[in-house]
Amino acid sequence: MPALDLALLMAVNPGFGGQKFIPESLARLQDLKSLRDSLNPRCLIEVDGGINAATAAQVAAAGADILVAGTAVFSGDIKSNIDTLRSSLASSR
Repeated sequence: MPALDLALLMAVNPGFGGQKFIPESLARLQDLKSLRDSLNPRCLIEVDGGINAATAAQVAAAGADILVAGTAVFSGDIKSNIDTLRSSLASSR
């Protein structure tokens, strides 16, 4: 951890897009944030998988610095989808 610039936490089983967020990932994220805070506060935490309007705020509140959203952005109206994600994140602050 002390040598990392970024830690990636997968919140789905890697392999294909559109999977549902694994709820237990929030506890893993909180554990990772605690580890990061004590060993390397400059390390960013990125979460990939299952990010959508419902999960984005939860993940940000649990400690993620960077969110990766594929299906939630690129299925349908991209601008509207991004606005929805931003609104969700704003509600988490």
